[in-house]
Amino acid sequence: MAERKNPARGARRVKPAISVCVSIVTYNSRRFIGPCLDTLLLQNAPPFEVVVVDNASTDGTREVLASFGGRIRAIYNDRNTGFAAAQNQAIASSRSSWVLTLNPDVLLLQGFIADLVRAGHANDGVGSVCGRLLNIGADLKPPPDPRIDSTGIYFTPAMRHFDRGWHERDDGRFQRVEYVFGACAAAALYRREMIDDISAAGEFFDPDFFAYREDADVAWRAQLCGWSCLYIPTAAAYHVRTLVPGNRRSVCARLNMHSVKNRFLMRIKNMTWGLYGRYWLPATIRDMVVVIGCVLYEPTSLPAFWHIAKSLRRALQQRRRIMSRRRIDDGSLARWFSSQSLPVPSAAENPTIRAAESKPASATMTGGARA
Repeated sequence: MAERKNPARGARRVKPAISVCVSIVTYNSRRFIGPCLDTLLLQNAPPFEVVVVDNASTDGTREVLASFGGRIRAIYNDRNTGFAAAQNQAIASSRSSWVLTLNPDVLLLQGFIADLVRAGHANDGVGSVCGRLLNIGADLKPPPDPRIDSTGIYFTPAMRHFDRGWHERDDGRFQRVEYVFGACAAAALYRREMIDDISAAGEFFDPDFFAYREDADVAWRAQLCGWSCLYIPTAAAYHVRTLVPGNRRSVCARLNMHSVKNRFLMRIKNMTWGLYGRYWLPATIRDMVVVIGCVLYEPTSLPAFWHIAKSLRRALQQRRRIMSRRRIDDGSLARWFSSQSLPVPSAAENPTIRAAESKPASATMTGGARA
């Protein structure tokens, strides 16, 4: 892999003290937010604070949050501003050295935060770290045949992105520490220096996305700016995942519309001409499939193109900023669109990798989840 040049490398500097802000966005999340916070607050981790931004829930979520008292800091919005904008609120409310974005339907296993922070802190060029997310049902009972939910994000030559390993058996696969394209924001650890480096007008997640694909956009921006993402298999958690890949009929029309909008906004902002030159055929074919599908089968997603036009000026401004800060060449970037992961230095060369690979990867639920 080509050497990545970023602000974290070069002149020696004093690393900031380790602190973590766990940022959670809720919207009618009463069913899961209690167990999520229970397992989170049991973490044996570096000092961390919990910030929850509630997007005008009406199902009793706010009462659940209030029951945690001073153990969390809650911010209550008077309308649903979307996942991206609400996460930006939480991130801006803290100056911690690391931010862990966490979905309210995620249950952390013991050591999750500590393992991610340890690996990220030891590797200056790493801007984000992700763990091994496992599927769990809405009853929050670990299944007898555990399946992978995500071990990071990967892209295809058609510019589609997926969760690596989704629905594969958790039978010893994905047990190596590896570089991946990006982290699934359901449980992703981000370095503050990277957040500041790739944000636009103080916004880390693009608020024009509202919801869906915002983590893939962040991952692409980070790669362009030379930041790596590290996968640590010993950091395990369960994720309910209410939106199942490929099953658009089970998703509300509004989210499908945002999905269509965001796939094109992401490309407008981040696609380089060199990358498009390599993959123009599969990318163009996929674009045609999406457009034709909207016209013939999913007309409720056609407003996506009006929203793209409305957001185009801002997207182009962001593109100019991203490209002005770009630190990686097309050849290095293109590898990510044909490979799901890239190797890290050997364990003999990197003590953090040696420690992570020697520790057993547990998937046993610890106590604390509410009924």
